[in-house]
Amino acid sequence: MSPKPSTPTLDRVHAPADLKRLSDSDLKRVADELRAETISAVSVTGGHLGAGLGVVELTVALHAVFDTPKDKLIWDVGHQCYPHKILTGRRDRIRTLRQKDGLSGFTKRAESPYDPFGAAHSSTSISAALGFAVARDLGGACEGGLGDAIAVIGDGSMSAGMAFEAMNNAGHLNKRLFVILNDNEMSIAPPVGALSSYLSRLYAGEPFQEFKAAAKGAVSLLPEPFREGAKRAKDMLKGMAVGGTLFEALGFSYVGPIDGHDLDQLLPVLRTVKARATGPMLIHVLTKKGKGYAPAERARDRGHATAKFDVLTGEQVKAPSNAPSYTSVFAKALLREAADDSRICAVTAAMPDGTGLNLFAERYPSRCFDVGIAEQHGVTFSAALAAGGMKPFCAMYSTFLQRGYDQVVHDVAIQRLPVRFAIDRAGLVGADGATHAGAFDTAFLANLPGMVVMAAADEAELVHMVATAAAYDTGPIAFRFPRGEGSGVEMPERGQPLEIGKGRMIREGKGVAILSFGTRLAEVLKAAEALEARGISLTVADARFAKPLDRDLILKLAAEHEALITIEEGAVGGFGSHVAQLLADEAVFDKGLRFRSMVLPDTFIDQSSPEDMYATAQMNAVDIEAKVLETLGVKMLGLRA
Repeated sequence: MSPKPSTPTLDRVHAPADLKRLSDSDLKRVADELRAETISAVSVTGGHLGAGLGVVELTVALHAVFDTPKDKLIWDVGHQCYPHKILTGRRDRIRTLRQKDGLSGFTKRAESPYDPFGAAHSSTSISAALGFAVARDLGGACEGGLGDAIAVIGDGSMSAGMAFEAMNNAGHLNKRLFVILNDNEMSIAPPVGALSSYLSRLYAGEPFQEFKAAAKGAVSLLPEPFREGAKRAKDMLKGMAVGGTLFEALGFSYVGPIDGHDLDQLLPVLRTVKARATGPMLIHVLTKKGKGYAPAERARDRGHATAKFDVLTGEQVKAPSNAPSYTSVFAKALLREAADDSRICAVTAAMPDGTGLNLFAERYPSRCFDVGIAEQHGVTFSAALAAGGMKPFCAMYSTFLQRGYDQVVHDVAIQRLPVRFAIDRAGLVGADGATHAGAFDTAFLANLPGMVVMAAADEAELVHMVATAAAYDTGPIAFRFPRGEGSGVEMPERGQPLEIGKGRMIREGKGVAILSFGTRLAEVLKAAEALEARGISLTVADARFAKPLDRDLILKLAAEHEALITIEEGAVGGFGSHVAQLLADEAVFDKGLRFRSMVLPDTFIDQSSPEDMYATAQMNAVDIEAKVLETLGVKMLGLRA
């Protein structure tokens, strides 16, 4: 384990109020030490590194200038909040990030009053900031009071429609609030003339008429690079297009861009806007992901998400595995299908690496589309591709597809368009916790007329489901698969299309049948072995499809067994509910069948390892064994340590 860094100045900061007692030169030392402490902590826990390193100086400046937690600082997505957590009284727990009973990897209201609004998905911060600003002006009350509202949103998150909906509303309401546009894609060194012209909007905007009248005195408050060209920039405004035009059209006063790693720029500008703003302000800040840590700066994703790593080398420590990840299996299977069918194309929403579509983009760049953080657009775009005769695979995480659900219903399902939904991160995902757990997709998709919904029991089945989706042109079809490695089963050379709505028998026994949907099948088989040792013979089947259901298989299992148990990695209302509806419609319960359904509990499960999360959900082999014994009326002894 790498030694903890020396942080004498940071050691003096126990809460943001302590920053206000430090000089600007001390704040620079705090930033340097905060970066070192962040790197050290994430090396122990793993997590989102690059985003946090990119906002170290910005985090220090915001907490030094504003009065948190009375002023509400809202981090969009929240994966960049580790430095923020260190400064807000959670440093003693920072090495529990993303661990069971530890700190969340995102902002979380239940964790601290300095996290006024929880997040882990993008583009919500401006809406939240506006809500706080309106609540303040209407006399609302909350922990810490209600002061200014500050949203920190990245340029990627700004691409989502929700961000612009919020800005449009904020401009209309003309409430005092601050939006920090954290732009980590641009160069840090645009021409000084451009910097001056952007910043000159401080003088041109209506909220700053009083500031404008102060003239030379006001200029002296600005960072040195902006002073010299201020007059020239004003003269240039009439003849040039500047970056603030769009934002000002939405009703925001625009400032920037400024160097987000230079406290000599950040502090004066933030102090100025805090003192003078009366309406909505947008401050455009340029940063670099991974700033200050060479391995992250060199990484293609700038250290977006890492496992535990060696601080000196940046080398990540990953557990060895002989099985491929489900994501890579999907990506390679899709490439094989696309090689034989030029109509196959792929769509993702800002997650090409996470969904494996970076491989597709390398091989077929003209047929792969990253639409940015815009799931609604991605779904409708896919629908029109299908209407145009293409075969789109719309690859999204389960929890991200939730954001495009209206489009799934209105634009895809009602029109029966053959969009193929590849749903990654199905089920419980581990360290990312409840915000990224794919619990609801089966329920919200299987209730749509004409939708086909599949779940892979293992990585080989996933290959067949990719082939099934590629061959299916009748309407929309979805297949779900989990995060992480497969089980190491023998892989087919090429996927074979499955018969729609047909499951498969895995193991035949007597008395009790378990019908599995998804990758809990491996745990079911472990439970079957344990039950066999108790003299209980278990029938096991893999449903493959939640819709359409394999009626023949289900009714056969019901007729030949005294009890039927379904299990799935999803919430109530999904596969088990559809099976129960079928059994009720066929009056099977009247014949005495005992039916049980194992689903994720009706709660959000906090971060831990996936294995521990499934233990909490009571869906591991020992829990399945207990469920069978309970159903049979057998007393359960010694199942759990």
